[in-house]
Parts: sequence; structure tokens; C-alpha cells
Amino acid sequence: MTPLSRRTVLGALAATTATGWPASAAAADTQTGVQPHPSPRPVAPVNAEVAAAHSAAYKTLPQVIVGVDVEDLMKIHTAADAEALRPQLVAQVWKDTGVLPTGLPTLRRDVGAPAELPELTGVRRYDRLEVAMRFGYVGTVFVVEPIQSTHRRVAFYHNGHGEGLDTLQRVTQGLLDHGYTVLLFAMPFYHWNPKTLQDPADPSVLKQPSHNDLNLWESASYSPLALFLEPLAVAMNYVQATYRPSSVQMIGLSGGGWATTIYPALDPRITRSYPTAGSLPFFVRPGSPKPSPTRGDWEQRQDKQPGFYGLADFPDIYALGSIGPNRRQLQILNRFDACCFNGVGHRAYEAAVRQRIAVIGTDAVSNESNGHWEILEDATHGDHTISPYALSVILWDLDTHCAHLP
Repeated sequence: MTPLSRRTVLGALAATTATGWPASAAAADTQTGVQPHPSPRPVAPVNAEVAAAHSAAYKTLPQVIVGVDVEDLMKIHTAADAEALRPQLVAQVWKDTGVLPTGLPTLRRDVGAPAELPELTGVRRYDRLEVAMRFGYVGTVFVVEPIQSTHRRVAFYHNGHGEGLDTLQRVTQGLLDHGYTVLLFAMPFYHWNPKTLQDPADPSVLKQPSHNDLNLWESASYSPLALFLEPLAVAMNYVQATYRPSSVQMIGLSGGGWATTIYPALDPRITRSYPTAGSLPFFVRPGSPKPSPTRGDWEQRQDKQPGFYGLADFPDIYALGSIGPNRRQLQILNRFDACCFNGVGHRAYEAAVRQRIAVIGTDAVSNESNGHWEILEDATHGDHTISPYALSVILWDLDTHCAHLP
């Protein structure tokens, strides 16, 4: 990963405070003690220097997706369609029970600042959750509580396939500064999670699989997708029982962006989600400039997960993550991302998906919004990250749409 340029960082932060609040709003709050009307959503221009270093493939709609009827691809046409599809997807992940896990993790309270995490300020306490799963795997989730908070909102942050912890630090610190209790997740076998699984044929033997080896653990009663998603479900059970939050938001990068796309589709208890550089619909991926085609890892591939993705392509998954009372999803895609899911191919599906979700998410009785979805195309940098600009939009969105929540 290349570092963010000084120009990018300064440009993105010019209109915000250190914690991501719009500067004018923060100043007014300091002077009056009263939160003013929401300030305009942060905007940032295309980084001309970065754009000049990339080919036209990063700026024009790829020919392979021109003419695709996105509306015809979607299976969800009504709220009833969404409610019927969601449990089918859940049953593909938890084949033995067919429902979201109901258990709780083991709690290790007040473990001190974990060596696995970057330095954070304004922390009251670190807790550790341990989620025991099949094949001897115990996933770890860190709970970071802020010293000061005026609300009961909780946020999940999910890192990806071993990306550096600079993005985790930036996002987590911004959330802490806004009073959120933050739960930190990592992909299986990465960062603080175990690197081994019991051999499915001989539990006494430990294997060190990559994600692409996980098909060896697949069976009629078990999907390795649970390794990715069960820690989220069990941690959610803990959050609901412990904090009784007014809302739970989820943010993720790369593989964590994939998790932040999939899990809210399965569990409506996630009210707002911000997946970053984590997915594209399957028809768009061949047009992604780098790598070309963008296939994704084992858990992200249609050929590796025919049961799961045979039920729903990503436009329907986006809908499932967005539809419901007070629910919103903002998909963030880096146009010049150094890794994946880059370019402007998303423009081929954005309008159709957004309109479908807007129609489905309108309550027929009250005519009030019952869900919202949109894309933020971030062209301020050329990195695989959640940029300072994208974070400022996330924090603005949370502040604007959660201000009424306790």
C-alpha cells in the first residue's frame, strides 16, 4: 500500500476537525453548547495528480457492462421478497441450524491495551470477546469503550486480509471521538485471529489454511462462511444484551468491506453500514481495471459459493442490507484503488439499485422512507483504504441520521 499523499490528506481534511466533524459545526457546538442544523455533506474533488497517473480505464464505463439490464438481474422487487430471501441466505451460512446464532461469547473484561492494536486515545476500557466455533477455532473481537459518550450507539469496524492497521486506527479513533463503543473484527487467520483449524478428518491435526483452502471444510451440514460471519452474530448478541444500543453501525475495508456488505444483509440489527472496497456485482468485475478481472477471494466468488450467490447477486445483497426502519447503506468505492473493485463500473448499477431500494423502502401507509442505499465514489487518492475524506462522510452521515437517537 502506498501512503496517502500530503495533498490528499490536507485536501480531505480541510473542512473537518481532527475527528472528522465539519469544522463549522464543531465551532458552533463549542460556542453555544447546542448542536446546530446539520452542515452540508463533505465533498472533495478528483485528485488530479492521481487521475493523471491512471489510464482511461479508470475513468470510463467498461464496454463489457454496457447494455446490462440491472433491474432484470435483481430478484427483490418488494419488501416481502426481501423478507423471504434473507432467511434463505442465513441457512446457507448456518446449515446445521438454519438461523443466526443465539449464543454469547466468552468475555475477558478490562484486558488493558492489546498489543495487537494501534495506539488509541480517549479509551475507558478494552474488553476481549472470544467466539468458539467448530474445528477448534476461537475468533477474537476487541471491545473499545470511550471515556466520554452522550449516547448508546455502537459501531463495528472490520479490517480485511491483513491490511495495515492505519485505517483501523483512523476509523476507530474517529468513532471513539464521537462517543461510540467500537468492536474490532478481523478476517479469519489474519491479525489477532488464530491461524489454524482442526483437520476435518482428524481433529488432532491442525492445518494452516488460506481462504482458498476452505472448501476442504465444506459439508452438507457446515459452511466455512460461518468462520467469517459467526463472530459478528455472536458479538451482536453480546452488544444487545450488554449495551442495549439505540443503533449499531458497521464499517469495513476490503475483506472487511465484504463482511460489511454480507452481514447487514443477514442481520437487520445492523442499522447503518459503510462497506469500503469490498464488492462489485459479478457482471461488473471483468471491467475492473486492476486486477482484471477482479474475482475476489474464496468467500467473495460465485464459483466457490454457488449455493449462497445462486440465491442473490450483490445488488440484491445491497438491498437486504438497506431495507428496514432507519436502515441505510453507503457503499464506498475507491476509483483509483491500488488493489481491487476500482474504476467506474459501479455507475452501471448505481441508479437502478438505488431506485429499487427507494421504492421498496417506502412505507405504503406513512409514505416515509424505510431504507436508503447509495454509493460514494472516492477519487481523492490511489490507495486501498478508507480515506480521511471517506471517513468524514461516514461521520457526517452518522451524525446527521443518528442525531435523534439516544
